[in-house]
Amino acid sequence: MPLTPAFESWRREGKTFRHRGHAIFYRDEGQGPVLLAIHGFPSASWDWHPMWSALTARYRVIAPDMIGYGWSDKPRRYAYSLMDQAALHRSLLRALAIDRVHLFAHDYGVSVACELLAQQHLAEAGALTIDSLCLLNGGVFPETHRPLVIQRVLASRVGPILARLTRKSDFERGFRRIFAEPPAQDLLDELWRLLRHQDGRRVLPKLLGYMRERRVHRERWVTPLVEPRIPIRLIDGTVDPVSGKSLVARFRQLVPQADVVELPHAGHYPQLEDPQAVLRAFFAFQDAHASAIRPRSGA
Repeated sequence: MPLTPAFESWRREGKTFRHRGHAIFYRDEGQGPVLLAIHGFPSASWDWHPMWSALTARYRVIAPDMIGYGWSDKPRRYAYSLMDQAALHRSLLRALAIDRVHLFAHDYGVSVACELLAQQHLAEAGALTIDSLCLLNGGVFPETHRPLVIQRVLASRVGPILARLTRKSDFERGFRRIFAEPPAQDLLDELWRLLRHQDGRRVLPKLLGYMRERRVHRERWVTPLVEPRIPIRLIDGTVDPVSGKSLVARFRQLVPQADVVELPHAGHYPQLEDPQAVLRAFFAFQDAHASAIRPRSGA
């Protein structure tokens, strides 16, 4: 399939580092405070591209494709876990001599961000210093997460068989269900190309182990949110059937003085569906707390 110039340049301008012997793709651009952007399932750092130029005008933005995703390696014999993905981000930042960041996370990446935040909250050795956290539609609370039927099946015993049989039409049908408006065909083509790299369909069942991990580690990952020590904002596309209105309601119920921006016209991927609204909400959040955040080191 023909690729858009922007999509081609995204990969061409990326870099790689190695995590546990595997090549990991990442983008690193801009100057200023460091913003670590953590993508969701089953996509990649490409999710941030509509906001990239605006973000990199104010921040040094680092956005990897996690192992098993996008242009990164997708080993079949690998113990995929959210804990390991958090370790991957720490390893990347360590390689770049960065120990202080703002976090911007979506979907699967929300749980990775919560693990990084938990490490800081518990003062664990090697923890990053996190100055702020901004979340986009994600399973913060496992009790409100509403996975699609296809996700449940892929996570089951028959998942490996179904994954091998997944067609582009199946993939597109799933994505159309979680967008408020049908996504552009170019975007669907790009996301499918990212999934097909190294036949990423075959590792989907292993990646979906995150649903169980969220239940197992709920207290560890939720506690830093309900006992916040840094500014936290949730930006949520409420048309999302997976983590929309139910997430917003639970967040407001449990998080003291919950900072929530609802986007009633967006679904599960607000950064792709309405990037300008997300940018406004994100920059307003950052500006409101700028004076409360200590000076930050870059690289």
